Amino acid sequence: MKLSHSIQLLLLSCVCSIYCTDVIIQSNPSANGSSIVTEVSKTVTLSCVVQGTADGEELQWYRNGALVSLKDENRLEQSHLCIQPTTTDDNGALFSCQLKTNATRKASIQLVVMHAPDLNGSEELWAEEESDIVLSCDVHAYPPVTVVWKKDGALLDLSSSAYHTSNNGITATLTLSNVKREEHEGLYICEATSSHYGVKSKSFIITVDDKVMKFPLGPTIAGLVVVVLTIVLAIFSRWGKVTKCFKKDHH
Repeated sequence: MKLSHSIQLLLLSCVCSIYCTDVIIQSNPSANGSSIVTEVSKTVTLSCVVQGTADGEELQWYRNGALVSLKDENRLEQSHLCIQPTTTDDNGALFSCQLKTNATRKASIQLVVMHAPDLNGSEELWAEEESDIVLSCDVHAYPPVTVVWKKDGALLDLSSSAYHTSNNGITATLTLSNVKREEHEGLYICEATSSHYGVKSKSFIITVDDKVMKFPLGPTIAGLVVVVLTIVLAIFSRWGKVTKCFKKDHH
């Protein structure tokens, strides 16, 4: 049994209304494949457009899987988002736009937000002999940076047990243990090298002071109380004898 031409066209129209609708994302700046490369404090605009049989389709935006709140007039057939200003938190954020009635019809794009580490200026620190001191610098950046430590202009010898470094991609630290004036005093530099932003650095001026002798406060106070009480009792005891003597002389 053959279907009539009109029925075939009707079925084709129904199928097309289900499968021919597509969603695309246009952006400024333009995307590079499935991502947009920008920098901190810039503006990124995203436009979601329904292609094909739109017919009043409602759109939804998601940021990293969380639904974005939209005004009513910014939902039908096309929808726009403005990310301004971009921040370091936007780096890696995935924006998706989809049909409300059919989540399989969607498009996604990821932000790549370039930023340099926040490294500049200098800091003065003081430490006592035989104490520990920690130097830290902010190395959060994209692209990630490589970090080295210098002392008085030369690369620091980290093989010594007197130094310990750590770097979690956000903060780099240098710990100086059991500091000694002749070994640790000087100018330290945290230097971060970026393939995009070049070299950024922060300096630390370390001064090592003589160790201050510290006395335990509790035992010292207790000792003073005992001494004072002993003196007071001795005075009262002596005063009693003086009084008796004075009475004898009076009679």
